[in-house]
Amino acid sequence: MTSATIDDPSQRTIGDSFAWAVRQLRAAGIDNARLDARVLLETATERRGGAILAWREQPLSDTQWQRFAADIGRRRAREPLARILGEKEFWGLTFRVDRHTLVPRPDSETLVEAALAACPDRNEEASVLDFGTGSGCLLLSILAERPRFTGIGIDAAPGAVAVAQQNARRLGLIDRAAFVAADWGAPLIGRHRLILSNPPYIPDGEIANLDQEVKNFDPHLALAGGDDGLTAFAAMATSAVGLLADGGTLIIEIGATQAAAAKRCLEGLGLAVLEIRQDLGGRDRCVIARTL
Repeated sequence: MTSATIDDPSQRTIGDSFAWAVRQLRAAGIDNARLDARVLLETATERRGGAILAWREQPLSDTQWQRFAADIGRRRAREPLARILGEKEFWGLTFRVDRHTLVPRPDSETLVEAALAACPDRNEEASVLDFGTGSGCLLLSILAERPRFTGIGIDAAPGAVAVAQQNARRLGLIDRAAFVAADWGAPLIGRHRLILSNPPYIPDGEIANLDQEVKNFDPHLALAGGDDGLTAFAAMATSAVGLLADGGTLIIEIGATQAAAAKRCLEGLGLAVLEIRQDLGGRDRCVIARTL
């Protein structure tokens, strides 16, 4: 074996290929080198289920090796595993992702929890609006839990809208979900029981300091929140005020230091802020408000 590849095809067994990949990823500073190598090896060999190393002596075909080596190269370059796989689990569901969308993050499940707590009746009929829908993970997770809800997802990126539509079809929710390419200020009609958003909230000056896996691979449009990180927040909240039903709930994801400013913004728009909800890491994650 060489440090960059396995030149001898006879050495391209599952076991040797796995060991090679782990060394490559560790050398690149990947924390979960063994896990990532195993997942990518399962993908290349189409042997899912976590038992790939039970076939350690089995050789890889040229096609399998080429895909595996290419994927390890992408991971060495710090491309997130979910982007290589093209999918990510969120709220127990699997969502397709691509270059147009953020990768759904576990911290954002806090918004789903808050939404379900605000709408506890599974038999309620209600409408949900999701600004900056991306992969559709927030909206579709809620529709999966509330069978009589319908929803609309809005995103400025047509590519993201296409991905969200695909996810709705894959999850069997397309009959209750619609997706529209539009920005925050687009003229919309109707009143909604629940409005959600994970807007861009990274201050523009901080993007260069983000982890490589974020700044190099997440869409810039979904990160950049203006000088203070709250430009998109304020624009979305302003639009949301006129679209909330009486007694409706607004839930917006925020950065860990933005709670006070977010609260002032919403109260200035005439909303009652009910809660700043924290994620499992104890960081402020979303602000919850309601019409007066």
